[in-house]
This record gives sequence, C-alpha cells and structure tokens, in this order.
Amino acid sequence: MESAFASASAIGDQRQKIEEYKHILSSVIASNDIVQAKKFIDHILSDDVPLVVSRQLLQTFAQELGRLEAENQKEIAHYTLHQIQPRVVSFEEQVLVIREKLAELYESEQLWSKAAQMLSGIDLDSGMRVIDDKFRLTKCVQIARLYLEDDDAVNAEAFINKASFLVSNSQHEVLNLQYKVCYARILDLKRKFLEAALRYYDISQIEKRQIGDEVIDEDALEQALAAAVTCTILAAAGPQRSRVLATLYKDERCSRLKIYPILQKKALLPDNFTVLDRAMIEHNLLSASKLYTNISFDELGTLLGIAPHKAEKIASRMICEDRMRGSIDQVEAVIHFEDDNEELQQWDQQIFGLCQALNDVLDSMAKKGLAIPV
Repeated sequence: MESAFASASAIGDQRQKIEEYKHILSSVIASNDIVQAKKFIDHILSDDVPLVVSRQLLQTFAQELGRLEAENQKEIAHYTLHQIQPRVVSFEEQVLVIREKLAELYESEQLWSKAAQMLSGIDLDSGMRVIDDKFRLTKCVQIARLYLEDDDAVNAEAFINKASFLVSNSQHEVLNLQYKVCYARILDLKRKFLEAALRYYDISQIEKRQIGDEVIDEDALEQALAAAVTCTILAAAGPQRSRVLATLYKDERCSRLKIYPILQKKALLPDNFTVLDRAMIEHNLLSASKLYTNISFDELGTLLGIAPHKAEKIASRMICEDRMRGSIDQVEAVIHFEDDNEELQQWDQQIFGLCQALNDVLDSMAKKGLAIPV
C-alpha cells in the first residue's frame, strides 16, 4: 500500500495521478478492508497530495462508500469526517455526500435520530459554496421529519423554526405540505392540541390529489382528519374548542371515522344541540328578553328556530341560574321578562337623594355665614 501511494504521488501529470489513485481506491473498496481504507484517507488528506486532487478523490470515495458493508461503512465514514474536521472548509461538498450516505444508512436501519444528527451536521449557511433556499428548506424539513419519527419534538421544532423563514417564499408544494405536517405533529407532541387540531384539519381539506410527484391518497387525508378530531377532544375546554368541535361534527367526512362516536358525545349536549348552537340560542334568548315584556313559547320557538318545549327548557334553566331575569307561566305558556331598569332607577334615586342632602348642608352653612370650601 505504501509503495502504491509513493508511486502515485511521484506522478507529475495531475490527470494520470488522479487515475492512479482511483485505481488504488477501487482495490481498497473491493477488499472491504477498514485498515487500508483508513490509510487511503490519511494519505489523500496529507500534504503529499494537492488539494485539487484530494477533493476529487474524496468525492469519488464518498460516492463509493455504499459498496462497503454496513458496519464498515459507518466506521470509515465517521473516521473520514473526524480526519476532515480540521480542514472541513476545504471539503464541504465531500462532507455533504458522506453525511447524506451515512444518514441513508441509519434511516434504512430505522435509527431516525442518528440519521437526523448526521444531516444536522451539514453547514447550511456556508459562505464557501452557493446554497439555494430550496436545498436549505429540504434539509430542514427532512431533519425535522426524522426527529419526529422518534417523537423528538424539541429538536424537530428547532429545524422547523429555521424552515419557517424559508417556506413563505417557497413555490415547492410538496415541501410546503411536508412542512405543514411536521408543524402539526410538533404542536401535537407539545400538547398544544387545539392549535394542532386546526393544522391537521387544514391539511385534511387539501383538494389536490397529486402535488408534484407525490400522490395524496384519501387514507392520508382521513388520517389527518382523525388526528384533528383526536386533538380537539384532548384540548382544554373553552369557546374555541367548542367551535372546532361543532365544525368537525358538521363535517360529513367525520361520520366515517372510528372515533366519530366520541366526537358525537363531546360535540352534542343531552338535548342534541352542539355547544356552539346552545351558546347562540342562549345569546339570542337573552337579546329577546331586552326587547319583549313577555312572549309565548310558540313565538319564542319560532324566533329562536327551535321547538317551543326546547325554548321553554332553555329559558327555565337560564332563569334558575340567574343568567336571565324573568318567570314562566306554564298554564298560559308564556314567559315574562323582568326589566333590569328597576335596579338602575333605584340606584339613580339614591344618588339623587345624596346630592340633595349635600345641597341642603351647603345652604345651611351659607345662611350661618360659614365659609364654603370649593
């Protein structure tokens, strides 16, 4: 091996020198010998080999790595990256190829985080070579997706945040969709269920069935819709959750989901109204109480767009809970509303009485010649 290196190094013509080294590299790869491979790396990175030649040989070596056995490939790749590190600026293209090859190997073994870590070592902000935004976005999304395979939302979020600065100007629909999916999954893993539900639901409404080379099948959209339902059910109670529940319940696609019975229980109240519908009815009933002195059950039902007996039931509950002032005459089937103005008038009279008493005191002081403070 040493004599072969010396022979190749002594060749004056650069093209012949490269061909001779490639011949040595072929024998090294064919032998699958780790020791020889490490010697070859050490030699081409030494001062005996010009940088131009080193780059070409290392590029060829990186592309041929896949021919080695998996374990040997890992050891040689890591060794090469370690040896290159002091001069990494001079071999950025070669490092890129090696890291991508090693990431593919880890991914094939389902070692997702290791694959992500390998790709994250690529310098995406290098000033030594031209890198377009599409490449940066591709790598950030790819790394995030790999971390998410291991449910690592923290590291995935770091790369999705980097991608967020690039995706707004991206015209690549597949990448944009992958970004949206990653972002929704991160929110889901971070237990921001309501935000995740909205993202999943947005994805489930994609109308295109083919984006670029990627085919969007119905199963994927149904999976996104199911995730939206699950996240909404898990979300903390509140007005926004109620609105999302109502939206999902009214979406006909949800009726085909296995989780639909749970959605139905969460979205519907005992009287078969959704939380949102109930809130709207109560709001309208409270508004009616400001306009009417009394109203029959039939008229109130027509006004609210519900059955008269349901209108009576909702009104009685609001009165019992002191959310509306009034009384119900079940014999006459009429609701009487009480005006809150009586309390306001009483308050005004009390203020008037206080002002009158103060005025009397000031008049008395004036008659006695006492100074009145201003």
